[in-house]
Amino acid sequence: MNYVGIVIRPPSEAYSLIIQVSVGCSHSRCTFCSSPKEKMFYIKDIDIIKRDIDEASYYTGYNRAFLAGQDALIVPTGMLLDILRYLKEKNPSIHRVGLYGNTKAILKKSINELKELKDAGLGIIYQGIESGNMNILRKIKKGALPHQQLEAAERVKSAGILLSQTVLLGIGGKKNSIEHAVDTGKHLGRMSPDYASALTLMVIPTTELEIDLRESKFELPDKFELLNELKVIIENMDVTNRCLFTSNHASNYLPIRATLPDDKDEIVNTISLVIGSRDESVLKPEHMRGL
Repeated sequence: MNYVGIVIRPPSEAYSLIIQVSVGCSHSRCTFCSSPKEKMFYIKDIDIIKRDIDEASYYTGYNRAFLAGQDALIVPTGMLLDILRYLKEKNPSIHRVGLYGNTKAILKKSINELKELKDAGLGIIYQGIESGNMNILRKIKKGALPHQQLEAAERVKSAGILLSQTVLLGIGGKKNSIEHAVDTGKHLGRMSPDYASALTLMVIPTTELEIDLRESKFELPDKFELLNELKVIIENMDVTNRCLFTSNHASNYLPIRATLPDDKDEIVNTISLVIGSRDESVLKPEHMRGL
């Protein structure tokens, strides 16, 4: 397979066939992220992508595929349709394809384009939200504000594609911890994705955020303050449909899995007990955390 650089995927795509369609990130400005800066963004040549699909056709057992790239949805619709149809032709057992789609990429697609992609096999889009607080989104240079994220979410859902959104615990710093959690929970509730997950901020060397940390312009919440953010987000998530909420990423201190709204009270109580105990033995050790 022609993988270039670091190829990332969501935890839920661990057993999917991974086909890389783009390299780097077309936005490449977020203050907390360094990986997009490692490579100039570009869309891979269609012939290279199809050769990877051909190679993958020799392997059996895959029923899902993931089109890798930090914002693979930015690939022109016609090319994505070609990739999806060729993938299905060569691997007929695959019944769902997923990809990352940042807010900008989603808003570049019309609902009709998204419906075309769905009909060709695109089943789920992973949208990074990070925060529901406007000031924090501006500070981290996310490139999308809450109203744009909401519009993008509505567009995906209108097309009948599953929506999975991620948020980032700790991204508001200690100073704005509660404000970040409340606004993020309410924002997720308004968007009501099919899936939502919380990752925990890990400060990466050489990023703008790491410089702010060294210069005492940013202070990371401690482990239990991060768990409190998780609790407050869930408390404020008044979803209008069933949503599977997880914190099972390698960066998280406390893995949880809950179906909202059904499990809200139970999971909030569980997190509250852990916070109240201050027992670090129930948390994931630092050496086991990663991106």
